[in-house]
Amino acid sequence: MKYIFGPISSRRFGMSLGIDLSPDEKSCNFDCIYCELDRADKVTKIKNPPKIEDILKDVEVGIQKYDFDVLTITANGEPTLYPYLDKLIDELKKFNKKLLILSNSSTINNPTIRQTLKKLDIVKLSLDSVNEKTFKKIDRPHKDIQLKDIINGLKEFRKIYTKELIIEVLVVKGINDKIDEFKALNDVLNEINPTRVDISTIDRPPAYDVEPVEYEKLFELSKEIKNQHIFIASRQNLSNKKESFSKEEILTTLKKRPFTESDIKNIFDDTTQQIFFEMLENGLLKEEVVANTKFFTTKL
Repeated sequence: MKYIFGPISSRRFGMSLGIDLSPDEKSCNFDCIYCELDRADKVTKIKNPPKIEDILKDVEVGIQKYDFDVLTITANGEPTLYPYLDKLIDELKKFNKKLLILSNSSTINNPTIRQTLKKLDIVKLSLDSVNEKTFKKIDRPHKDIQLKDIINGLKEFRKIYTKELIIEVLVVKGINDKIDEFKALNDVLNEINPTRVDISTIDRPPAYDVEPVEYEKLFELSKEIKNQHIFIASRQNLSNKKESFSKEEILTTLKKRPFTESDIKNIFDDTTQQIFFEMLENGLLKEEVVANTKFFTTKL
């Protein structure tokens, strides 16, 4: 099957069956330094876009063959460059599966694109920096793309989209890994008010000679993002030194920022984890699922 792949187990979205809208070649209007795909010229449309009926045939086979949580629309590049995306989404909705798209946000200032993405159950949009210089250095956008337009588009999209909006920030060592970057990012994120913020780093061999940051650094930076559900997406773990919290400190921490299951494992020491699970059993804490990811917070 040419147009689907997986299912793939994702800690962020559950079991995902992917739909690739550009299987033959990379088609993207960014040239991100961390991209796992080979370098390629930046484009504004997908060349030789596949026919909707051919994509649907593969999806139908995948649905019959596999058990999964979400249908994920992606591409070897940027899926919103696919010219028939609106019609494709209409057809995919007939399968009664949760629909997710993974986009770099480059087209979100286009009102037509916003109306199209509004139809989806989960929309994941990237925002690696709100600093123009850093944005151009890390995402290397097409010359017609401006950061201010992306930020404006994200704010406008949130006004019409009431479902699960995920903003992903990918951190590259020495580029967007500064506290000041995340303080500025926090201001913009609070204006957008997404459902969840995913903070990640390089996970696969990148196109350029750049490096990931450690989990500890991601966690440190995440503290600058206030009043948001944060998921730290990393295969790395914290060092052997984990933090010790009292009952009161657990309550204060989770009130300010809900923790995921991986946060509990990676941040709390064994004694703190025992206290945490006793509090959960005694009803002092609660679970909530945000965009297919479980969080723990207080009941207060």
